[in-house]
Amino acid sequence: MSTELPDATAVAAAIAAGEMSPIEAVDAAIARIEALDPQLDAVIHRRFDAARKEAAGELPDGPFRGVPLLLKDLGAAMAGEPMHCGLRVAKAAGYRAVADNAVVRRLRAAGFVVVGRTNVPELGTTVTTEPVAYGPARNPWSTAHSTGGSSGGSAAAVASGMVPVAHGSDGGGSIRVPASECALVGLKPSRGRVSHSPEGEAWMGGTTDGVLTRTVRDTAALLDVLAGPEPGDPYTARALPGPLAAEVGADPGRLRVGVLDHPPGSGPAAAAPDADAAKAVRAAASALEQLGHHVAYAYPPALDDDVAYADRFITIVSAGVARELADWEATLGRPIAEEDVEPENVFFRAVGAAVSASDYLGAVDWLHAFSRRVAAWWADGWDLLVTPVLNGPPPPIGWLSDPDEGFGRLQALLAYTSQFNITGQPAISVPLHWTEDGLPVGVQLVAGAGREDLLVRVAGRLEQARPWSSRRPPVWGG
Repeated sequence: MSTELPDATAVAAAIAAGEMSPIEAVDAAIARIEALDPQLDAVIHRRFDAARKEAAGELPDGPFRGVPLLLKDLGAAMAGEPMHCGLRVAKAAGYRAVADNAVVRRLRAAGFVVVGRTNVPELGTTVTTEPVAYGPARNPWSTAHSTGGSSGGSAAAVASGMVPVAHGSDGGGSIRVPASECALVGLKPSRGRVSHSPEGEAWMGGTTDGVLTRTVRDTAALLDVLAGPEPGDPYTARALPGPLAAEVGADPGRLRVGVLDHPPGSGPAAAAPDADAAKAVRAAASALEQLGHHVAYAYPPALDDDVAYADRFITIVSAGVARELADWEATLGRPIAEEDVEPENVFFRAVGAAVSASDYLGAVDWLHAFSRRVAAWWADGWDLLVTPVLNGPPPPIGWLSDPDEGFGRLQALLAYTSQFNITGQPAISVPLHWTEDGLPVGVQLVAGAGREDLLVRVAGRLEQARPWSSRRPPVWGG
């Protein structure tokens, strides 16, 4: 059989049919990582010997038995393996996780073989993967450009063909942004769909785990693997009607679809719309109209409350960063000084340390009310919202990490994603547009809470109508 394996579903089918063994699949992934990673810096921890031993042994008889996979080096704790979260102090200490978390347990039970861990920005607090600890991950569509973040290493690895699928997580766009910038499918599940066990929550329950893939069917099948509560979870999502893998491309019926093609905001400080991002959304709207849906330029009015929203969201993130660094100090048994941390996280820790308990709860209350206002739009009869993922194509490496201009640029670029972490709604990025320079620009579809089934139905139809799987980046291992 061909060594070019388009997705994890195909690899699993080949292994199940006896056309390829698990060790052959793992060896092929290792060879691609060794060949491509010097150009991309996507894989920062390699466990090749352990992966080969597991693949040659008795693997769980799950739906993805023998399929190679990469884990993001943020969360996804795996017993005995490095986990540094982009922190120089954790790297210097050689920290290793003490147990598998729920996501890793479920992936391994499904038969996946973990071949390594991927590059992330420090603590995952920005949407470009350029940590001082490991250097920048580079985009296979243009190595001068960002992969996005915080699941940037995972996205680069999948987009270049190193592995068919990789773990990601999303607290403000960290699955959808790398999917957009690397021409992948990236679904942020509903709050509570994937357990955070053994931890309770992060960023007001806005963070969640998922995957980066090249096909909608892989995204659906992997969420079937990951979904489900663990004892004591603080949030749970309503049950899906059935396996998501069976929903891919199914008829969603005629939907009411709203379109937002410009950064929300009612004041003069609102960011100007990027031409490619707007063009991508308009083309997606046209495709949905051709598929028979009712499409109109409409969106939740609450999204225009952008300044007040951003202020509260930064409060939540800052408090989370302050707490996370305190946890790392306890884990490592040493203080983490200002010079140990990158400037953005120095800022977040300072803001978070200054937030009173009353102010924090005030931000939570405001964001809960904001979530109700946003959700009311879906309750009024709309089914989907279509937006850009980012207000622009992948930026050059260094553009967002600039110490003077980076934060302002980030605010203008990241206009569409974090709101749906706070509301807890599922949202998916699909690769429907490329710039004249060949850079990918993703389109975001947002559904009501718990409606991942609707997202994979519509995304599957768009994949059929405007297929993307045949497009390959310049750095490709197929």
